[in-house]
Amino acid sequence: QVQLVETGGGLVQAGGSLRLSCAASGRTFGYATGWFRQAPGKEREFVAAAWRSSGVTLYAESVKGRSTISRDDSDNAKNMVYLQINSLKPEDPGVYFCALTSPATSRWAVDYSHWGQGTQVTVSS
Repeated sequence: QVQLVETGGGLVQAGGSLRLSCAASGRTFGYATGWFRQAPGKEREFVAAAWRSSGVTLYAESVKGRSTISRDDSDNAKNMVYLQINSLKPEDPGVYFCALTSPATSRWAVDYSHWGQGTQVTVSS
């Protein structure tokens, strides 16, 4: 059974930085991990994704250049995936979710089979 737990959300001032963590446990080998976010009244949108074996990463245009997705797979029992976002903007708030997809990274939420509960990010002006 796969379990995903996101942490690291909170209230951040515009222009600040945030590091979100996703702890993935269970049968996660072979999956790529993605981050999505959803603001109230809006659809869930892709933020970034990272493929475990190849190191391939994808970013949404909205965060490219100010965001970094990284992985720590040193512990097979709990794989960690991080999302660092710098220069936070008013359009960045929302609930951030991590999710798993296989066999390759994807920008589409429908391709992801496992989801965490999300962590709230709020940006103050």
